[in-house]
Amino acid sequence: MDEQHNPWTVLGATEVYDNPWIKVTEYDVLNPSGGKGIYGKVHFKNLAIGILPLDEDLNTYLVGQYRFTLDQYSWEIPEGGGPLVDDILHSARRELKEETGLVAEEWIPLQQLHLSNSVTDEHCHLFLARRLRQEEAMPEETEQLQVRKLPFAEAYRMVEEGVITDALAVAAILKVKILLLEGKIK
Repeated sequence: MDEQHNPWTVLGATEVYDNPWIKVTEYDVLNPSGGKGIYGKVHFKNLAIGILPLDEDLNTYLVGQYRFTLDQYSWEIPEGGGPLVDDILHSARRELKEETGLVAEEWIPLQQLHLSNSVTDEHCHLFLARRLRQEEAMPEETEQLQVRKLPFAEAYRMVEEGVITDALAVAAILKVKILLLEGKIK
């Protein structure tokens, strides 16, 4: 199988929704077997950015908030969006300070992810933030946040127990756990 060959044929496209954050397009397609069908795609107009802050004592910071889309409370790492045209690290610094008040002197790229790639083109960058200093948080008006400082081991346990289900948080916490086990970070 040629990994570069696209087996889908697009016959037409209709924009069905557009706002400042997302655009939804419905495509008329021929699927890989040649059958006619439709495919919906949600295009994200921003990058997803997640930051796992980790202090010298191996404490991290989680952000709790009620998520409208899930209709439930969610514990997550600090995360948000960054315009596609902006510097990714600039957006990550802004999100960390905005949600937690933390400023980091050291930034380590952890992972890039595609989120829900069967229906969206959303792209994510995850960072580890070290050498932290506390300043004042400045959450957006749409955010009612609870910031919780806890040992990284407890955050990892929350992933294991299914308390943390946010994809960015799970991926970042698991990646940092691996890096700690391998001695690549201390």
